[in-house]
Amino acid sequence: MDDGRNSQVKAVLFDVDGTLVDSNYLHVDAWDRAFAAVGHPVDVWRIHRAIGMDSAMLLERLLGDDAEALGGDAKSGHSTFYSGSTDRLRAIGGGRELLAELNRRGLRVVLATSAPEDELKILLEVLGADDSVQAVTSAGDVGTAKPDPDIIQTALDKAGVGADEAVMVGDSVWDVEAANRAGVRSIGVLSGGFGREELLTTGASAVYDDVAALLHGIDESLIGGPKPGDA
Repeated sequence: MDDGRNSQVKAVLFDVDGTLVDSNYLHVDAWDRAFAAVGHPVDVWRIHRAIGMDSAMLLERLLGDDAEALGGDAKSGHSTFYSGSTDRLRAIGGGRELLAELNRRGLRVVLATSAPEDELKILLEVLGADDSVQAVTSAGDVGTAKPDPDIIQTALDKAGVGADEAVMVGDSVWDVEAANRAGVRSIGVLSGGFGREELLTTGASAVYDDVAALLHGIDESLIGGPKPGDA
């Protein structure tokens, strides 16, 4: 009887911001300050709802008709404010252990992020899981980030697997939507601030509190599969 797990999973793709590193609220703060600096304050809750989107889409969504005129300065301001707060970044509990366990089971681990190279370098240092990661994407790999599926397809290519052989783990509806559009099943986590029901409604196959909870329930998850040494 099918228990819902995918015995063919060969790779697990991970978003980083909000999923493996506790960074979403620092991004919210940086955008809030950046929008205020260009004279177009945006309600903080609206900023949070857009975190995880492609930056051009985020700017259009939050600045509306002023996006073309103010977007460049706002984006630069975000980078400046965010870089000044990276000493507050920390890995989300259980993330390193989950990546290590997946690697131990012979699964390919790919960090499917569209973070720019300077931010990505810091995120990888904070995460500290290089030995468990087979490949990493970045903003330089695609023209448009999530919810477009390009970053997911790039991650699949780097892992050398098909869409039906991978599972995506992410914290935002944009992660789930991008995975759906690439034909990849997804697992949501609540650590980025998006709700369980909205992740499920967007298309996540399951939702866990965080990556530590996913690690605890790994054998019953979509990833599942036998442990090394199991009969």
